Amino acid sequence: MRYFLTLAYKGSNYAGWQRQPNAPSVQETLETALSTILRQTAPLTGCGRTDAGVHARYYVAHLDIEGGLPDTFLIGLNSLLPQDIAVFSIREMPADAHARYDAFERRYEYRITLRKNPFETETAWFYPQGRRLQLDDLQTVAALLQQYEAFFPFCKTHSGVEHYTCSNLKARWEFDEAAQQLVFHISANRFLRGMVRLIVGACIQVGQGQLSLEDLRTALEKQTALKKTSAFPPRAWHSRT
Repeated sequence: MRYFLTLAYKGSNYAGWQRQPNAPSVQETLETALSTILRQTAPLTGCGRTDAGVHARYYVAHLDIEGGLPDTFLIGLNSLLPQDIAVFSIREMPADAHARYDAFERRYEYRITLRKNPFETETAWFYPQGRRLQLDDLQTVAALLQQYEAFFPFCKTHSGVEHYTCSNLKARWEFDEAAQQLVFHISANRFLRGMVRLIVGACIQVGQGQLSLEDLRTALEKQTALKKTSAFPPRAWHSRT
């Protein structure tokens, strides 16, 4: 029987979602807890990969197991999981339902805090120089991105992808005055490895005058690498799929 799990995790202590040979991952932690409570192997298929240190507010994964689930399954599973992973629900699905291939949109947000806050050290990037950035400049870059569907300039090297297309991309910046945070929202059908952090870096580089909008446009038109890129810390990156 195939089941879909919805969950959330804080990624600070993990090398991303996917299993790694020499580092803890969210997938491995969940599979270990599932195997314990179900008394059978329980390999998970996630809706996508997240990088090391990235958090997920809403994440979907599926698993195939023999037999049904006890009424106390969720309580038991969450009691075995660490505090930074929580499973919200589990439901039976058709055998051909797929957590990864049936996902039609993935959404992320990146938070830059302009005010030091000890309670946000793992969920927002403290960057006081951000006060010099103009929201209109950031929005200009976001608007430019939405004119393209291929994003080679924003993919980490040696990613092993077959193509660099990300369709139906939408992006915008906003300023959360109460929290004193710049928040970047971006969604698409898929994302390349390291893409969101590299885009945030390009937005800030343009805002600081370190990268011209024309150079960025040329790189997107010709699908060539930028001369200088900046990938900002992952801890402020939140995913919702």
